[in-house]
Amino acid sequence: MGEFELIRNFFAAAPCAQGGEGVALGIGDDCALLAVPLGEQLAISTDTLVAGVHFADPCDPFLLGQRSLAVAVSDLAAMGATPVAFTLALTLPTVTADWLDAYARGLNVMAQSCGVALIGGDTTRGPLSFTMTVFGRVPAGQALTRSRAQPGDLLCVGGELGNAAGALPLVLGQRAADAGIADPLLRHYWSPQPQLALGQALRGRATAALDISDGLLADCGHIALASKVGIQVERSKLPLAAALVAFLGQTGAEDAALSGGDDYVLAFTLPPVELPRLLADGWPIHVVGQVVAGQGVVLVDADGHDITPKTRGYQHFRETP
Repeated sequence: MGEFELIRNFFAAAPCAQGGEGVALGIGDDCALLAVPLGEQLAISTDTLVAGVHFADPCDPFLLGQRSLAVAVSDLAAMGATPVAFTLALTLPTVTADWLDAYARGLNVMAQSCGVALIGGDTTRGPLSFTMTVFGRVPAGQALTRSRAQPGDLLCVGGELGNAAGALPLVLGQRAADAGIADPLLRHYWSPQPQLALGQALRGRATAALDISDGLLADCGHIALASKVGIQVERSKLPLAAALVAFLGQTGAEDAALSGGDDYVLAFTLPPVELPRLLADGWPIHVVGQVVAGQGVVLVDADGHDITPKTRGYQHFRETP
């Protein structure tokens, strides 16, 4: 099967590739064309997933299709952007029709769930990997960034933490668990739901935001650095799922929440006055710490003692000991 036949059969005909609001020209030309409304800015992010590094290989291609797009769209959520479109650069060791069909179906399910259109990309032969570039739009001057946190702000997260890290032993076949425990953890790993609506609700309210991909402590470090502030995370306030605690125990679940990756839950700083209104609107917000004067991230226990671990989260270029 040639490149153009592959694109035509598995991607160009998918419902998510039929354009949408903001897409002036999609698949089929040398470039796609996007229309950005007056008074809005284009938000752009690129993510690469590599087999054996970011996901187990082999794995279910349908689930992989969902996950590979979700982790990229989550960056738009972190900026408070509305999704518009994405491109896919797909590298395959071999071309297998059944595998491609399942992957494309999973990709389409997530694309339609997020309201984002496939507008182009590339295919080539090599080790299995995916590079997604996502495009969103946000009112000018309202994008959420990492650089405006202020001492006195609350540190908040948009949901339970650690579920994807808890699922990893199940994904790798290292452990087993009853369906009541395994299913919610695996669902969070393979089908994370970008918190797009929450990100948009935080525009004009949150002072800084990002999505948690490398662990709460590591990612909060990015906010602390960009905003030139200190951040205190309170271990006793971590929101944990019952399934995660049942699988890993209380201490293991807390460790997964602090240093495990792939949550794709929003972490953000918020002036205290904004919290009651957001809670009244029903957003699943949990306060897990605060912004203070200083620099860096500190983990404290219920008594306020510093218990910061040496290892804080996933690092893409850290060598394996």
